[in-house]
Amino acid sequence: MGVLTSWAARFRLRQYIKASLWIVPLFGLVLGVLLAELALVADSTDRPPSGWHYSATTASGVLSAIVGAMVALLGFVVTIGVLVVQQATGTLSPRYMRLWYRDRLQKAVLATFTGTFAFAFSLLRSVETDSVPDLGVTLAGVAVAVSLVLLLIYLNRFTHSLRPVAIAELVTRMGEAVFTSGAAAIRDAAPRGDGTVPSDGPVMRVRTGSGGAIQAFDVAGLVAEAARHDCVFVVTRLIGDFVPPGTVLIEVHGGTSKPDPDRVTDLVALGSERTIEQDPAFALRVLVDIAIRALSPAVNDPTTAVQVVNYIESFLHTVGSARLPGRYVLADRDGHARLVLPGRDWENFLQLAVCEIREYGGSSVQVCRRLRAMLEDLLGILPQSQHAAVRAEIGLLRESIEREFTDPARRAIAQQPDNQGIGGRYPS
Repeated sequence: MGVLTSWAARFRLRQYIKASLWIVPLFGLVLGVLLAELALVADSTDRPPSGWHYSATTASGVLSAIVGAMVALLGFVVTIGVLVVQQATGTLSPRYMRLWYRDRLQKAVLATFTGTFAFAFSLLRSVETDSVPDLGVTLAGVAVAVSLVLLLIYLNRFTHSLRPVAIAELVTRMGEAVFTSGAAAIRDAAPRGDGTVPSDGPVMRVRTGSGGAIQAFDVAGLVAEAARHDCVFVVTRLIGDFVPPGTVLIEVHGGTSKPDPDRVTDLVALGSERTIEQDPAFALRVLVDIAIRALSPAVNDPTTAVQVVNYIESFLHTVGSARLPGRYVLADRDGHARLVLPGRDWENFLQLAVCEIREYGGSSVQVCRRLRAMLEDLLGILPQSQHAAVRAEIGLLRESIEREFTDPARRAIAQQPDNQGIGGRYPS
């Protein structure tokens, strides 16, 4: 297929555009030039109010100052961006950077600055002794005011949203939204029959041509392709798995004809790292990364870890309340099974959420108490079918505490559930 005709290529392009910090500012630059031309046309109608008239010297000075100020502000925002990268990779999680690059406010600020710069610079060349773009100079001043307001809003977000707890809240909301939408899509596509698939071995194996992390599947495209050949596609790998070249990605069962392997692999997007679009577990991965980094000896901040556990618990409530069979069978419009996708079950999500925090925070009384409270809360809220995995984690937490706390008094304190870690209480 062509460079951008496959679904996977279009998906990667969308990911690049979302993460790019230069495309939206480039549009702002072009828009600034176009608006400057419109302002010059409007000035030629001699309709600006009398109070908007400026001398050539004043107009040149104002526009020159705006051009210089916008360049300086762009450098300031870039400096803030560098600081964000340093803080995120040093104290939070490098995985969070993939989400930060997509911040719309940041792109809007950069686009406003570049647009104002282009607007003022384009007007500056039209200033003459007997011809001054009065309307344009006034609008340039308005653009500067808008730029300053956006800068203040951006600084407010920068100072408040880079706290670990704010990032944890953002990542949790994103993960829950992806999980909820994905679960709804699977329910809508579930087969109306018994959902059985051919039990005989695959008649064909589709292998990857290149390696990378599985970022997304075109579920609708895969179902349609399987229906076209009257077969069933069985996906062998999870979203988020890294697959080397030549890996069997899809097994084809049954069918009246064999699908084109290249056409099938073009419905699977591979990239250098995981994305959150179809992978809610990636959000949980980011949360756990932030928590265990706070528990490292270099940082030693168990309170931050406890705050992140609060949002991990919220995420687990959402996941645990849904039905997670670990294997999803999707159907075509006629209700025939066409696509089998592997999925994470409740144990996978729970182990991802608890295992590393328990290992790295096992010597912290605060973390142990908060984990115990979270697990007992899950027992009280989730369906009975989810309890076995939760009780297993409680047992592992108890064993970890017994290893770390040899003194009976300290061990008894660490075993107590506490919703605040230390200083709170657990409702009996």
